[in-house]
Amino acid sequence: MSPQFGDYQNEVYFEALFGVAPKYPMTYEGLAERARHALAPELWSYVAGGAGDEHTQRANVAAFERWGLVPRMLVGAKERDLRVSLFGLELASPLFLAPVGVLGLCAPDGHGDLATARAAARTGVPMVASTLSVDPMEAVAAELGGTPGFFQLYTPTDRALAESLVHRAEAAGFKALVVTLDTWVTGWRPRDLAGGSFPQLRGHCLANYTSDPVFRARLQDPDGDPRGAVMDWVQVFGNPLTWDDLPWLRSLTDLPIVLKGLCHPEDVRRAKDAGVDGAYCSNHGGRQANGGLPALESLAEVVAAADGLPVLFDSGVRSGADAVKALALGATAVGVGRPYVYGLALGGEAGVVHVLRSLLAEADLLMAVDGYPSLASLRAPGALRRC
Repeated sequence: MSPQFGDYQNEVYFEALFGVAPKYPMTYEGLAERARHALAPELWSYVAGGAGDEHTQRANVAAFERWGLVPRMLVGAKERDLRVSLFGLELASPLFLAPVGVLGLCAPDGHGDLATARAAARTGVPMVASTLSVDPMEAVAAELGGTPGFFQLYTPTDRALAESLVHRAEAAGFKALVVTLDTWVTGWRPRDLAGGSFPQLRGHCLANYTSDPVFRARLQDPDGDPRGAVMDWVQVFGNPLTWDDLPWLRSLTDLPIVLKGLCHPEDVRRAKDAGVDGAYCSNHGGRQANGGLPALESLAEVVAAADGLPVLFDSGVRSGADAVKALALGATAVGVGRPYVYGLALGGEAGVVHVLRSLLAEADLLMAVDGYPSLASLRAPGALRRC
């Protein structure tokens, strides 16, 4: 029998026989509690917080509780196949690391983008690298090894800069472009406002800009006072894209283009007609807008509207069981956000690896116990029901 993701629990149990307890917590709540003490208060608030009174963030999590997997017996699920095909890539599992704009600051060594890329290399879980990073995208891509990476683009108002960022992503070896649509303006975030926490305004996580020749050419003194770069970044960061911009985006690259933030089926159909390669159902984890539907409640309609187009999903995923439910609702791949950031805060690369292996082990064992040997079997009619 080939190794299965669930075998991770055997490692934990056998190490315990020799007095070795897990170094990192085994639950989301445990990870979050320890990360709260590991991170500076303003950084903790930035990562853990959401928009408004954080109702949508909580609703994202609660939405998973309204769905349950129906056990199927006598199907011989001794081995499970969690592989997926995405943009012509054969991936060992359906998980991916969702983009996080302050990732670099969250690692003990201050280079969280690199640590996360190394964790992706070790686990085979693809990383979506954020535009907002401590280290330039080329350095991040170099740490991915044979694991695919995707580049998340916050489209700047300067089209020449956008073109430069995209072409750099291509040259660095990223395999797809993920265009975030819901963050051209910052949502109302009381936690961050109360602490005045906006890392980019302090010059953090701007390496992809300050290393870019087009951005540097905009600056009067590229190597001088960093405040000049910050002020120019403020002016160039947010571009409220429209449907009319999609042909231009498509003209920039031959990479697959994924639109992040699509939760309405009509938007998905229109995006497909415009020639995009994937839909990304997400509400930014409740971080950008409060008062909206949980992203999970939009997923089935997004999948139906995509009509065969790959659908990526994130928002509220806290466990392997959550990932299984999103897959059963039709997601092609499921993104993990806050859980791996907390692992990163506790142990850098090793912490992220632990979180990913734990999530995959739980998902694998759930499929084993409930009798679902493949992702296709999860998506069969009747596998998932409202609780």
